[in-house]
Amino acid sequence: MSQPRVFQLSGTCNNYPWGKKGKQSLAAQLCAQTPGIDFHIKDDEFYSEMWFGDYPDFPARKLDTGELLSEVLQKNKEQLLGKKVIEKFDSQLPYLPKILSIAKALPLQLHPNKELATKLHKKDPENFTDPNHKPEIAVALSKFEVFAGFKPLDKIAPLFKLPLLQQFNPEQPEKWTDETLRNVTRNLLKADLETVKKVQTELAKVPKDQLGDAAYILDLLPRLQDQYGPKDAGSLVALLCMNFLVFGPGDAVWIPADGIHAYLAGDIVECMARSNNVLNSGFCPPGDRNNADLFADTLTFKAHSREDVYLPSKRSEKSKNGKTVVYRPPMSEFDMLKTDLGAGESEELTASEGPGVMIVTKGEGVMHADGAEHQLKEGFIFFVAPGVPIKWESQKGLQIHMAVV
Repeated sequence: MSQPRVFQLSGTCNNYPWGKKGKQSLAAQLCAQTPGIDFHIKDDEFYSEMWFGDYPDFPARKLDTGELLSEVLQKNKEQLLGKKVIEKFDSQLPYLPKILSIAKALPLQLHPNKELATKLHKKDPENFTDPNHKPEIAVALSKFEVFAGFKPLDKIAPLFKLPLLQQFNPEQPEKWTDETLRNVTRNLLKADLETVKKVQTELAKVPKDQLGDAAYILDLLPRLQDQYGPKDAGSLVALLCMNFLVFGPGDAVWIPADGIHAYLAGDIVECMARSNNVLNSGFCPPGDRNNADLFADTLTFKAHSREDVYLPSKRSEKSKNGKTVVYRPPMSEFDMLKTDLGAGESEELTASEGPGVMIVTKGEGVMHADGAEHQLKEGFIFFVAPGVPIKWESQKGLQIHMAVV
């Protein structure tokens, strides 16, 4: 029997402690909708992410057979992956899609570029499991709070003139550069725990008018301390040096390789280049942190404003009925499509050059593809092979997010 070119998948949830609990977790709710799998939501369990790619960690499976998606793809490379992915991306899905449900800050982190990832993988394959980079996008499904990229230098410099912060920038240069910022970040991360606690305690007492438009620090500091205590230097780096951004549903952020970030709260669709490499430096136990010098040396400074990390959507040229937008990050591995249908509406998408993985994030409907009809419900995940046009219809409304090559 020939392999269908469109088929349903099941995802895998994980349980990091920054995730939402029980049925509050959208990742868990969507995972539980997949029929025929043995997944039951426990009220006292954290559910942080659902992954639905072919990466070995938390892999997707073909729903009707239980086979790993990676095995199905490797047995049918030409048909399911197509020429572009075979030749350019080593015959694997070049992206990794996830749903995240975030209750408290993820580790303050960056993902190493390809050159560094290759070195780290060779030196420490247990912790750096592949030689690839990991730029990523996050599309908000709810209110989404994030620390991403650095503030403009002229917004950071005045804060470090405060007496309690001068110790982290002892040279006090007249004009800040990105190298000044690199060294300040390094000094913050290398501060001993008691120094961090003392600085956080004093920072909480600074009058709002001395902080100017950074006065929001005084509201966020207790929240971060409740989550990770007063001795985590990640709070100082994030609050003093990074952009704090709040987005709504449909907004998206772009995090380049080596881009510093920490997601704080919300539900998102995340998609990244095929990798699980990460350097952590805060919002996690000291034993889970990577070397502060390695982290600081790896930093790049591409993002210095909201505009530098915001990824606007545009109408997709694949769309026949104008119901689909595309988020196109400045990388070759994938685009993200978002389709929104009202009651009684339909959409048709032209075929893609490479494989697609889609998830129904709201509503229900029907998909016509490859000569078959598939029922769509919230949480359902499907693989779509290259060269397959799609038609979606909904009587009650439907939202789909789809990663495509």
